[in-house]
Amino acid sequence: MYLARGSGGDADGWFWALGALALYALISYGLAYRARTRRGSRHPAHDALHDLKDREEPQAPGQRLVSRVIMLVGGGATVLVALATSGALRAAAVAGTAAVAVTLWAYYDHRTETPAGRR
Repeated sequence: MYLARGSGGDADGWFWALGALALYALISYGLAYRARTRRGSRHPAHDALHDLKDREEPQAPGQRLVSRVIMLVGGGATVLVALATSGALRAAAVAGTAAVAVTLWAYYDHRTETPAGRR
């Protein structure tokens, strides 16, 4: 029975998927760090880490929901690309998908941020 034996497919695909999520988190942190540095934060690394968690949101609840959906869809797409590709193409596809997803997420957050949240 096929189901009893498992898929027998690419076992390191899961490691690539985890790596894709780590890359996605690293890119997200980098963008938050860059934003904090541009705003003149005295502790940009610490503030960027806190920006990744749910703190005081500079967005309305509806905009925050859309932002989180963009984030989750981008992460899911990155994982799917990691699982669906192999070889040398995998690294380029994962990095490209993660970069595009995080860029879209950051752009949406930047465009919907209130002036009070930019301080």
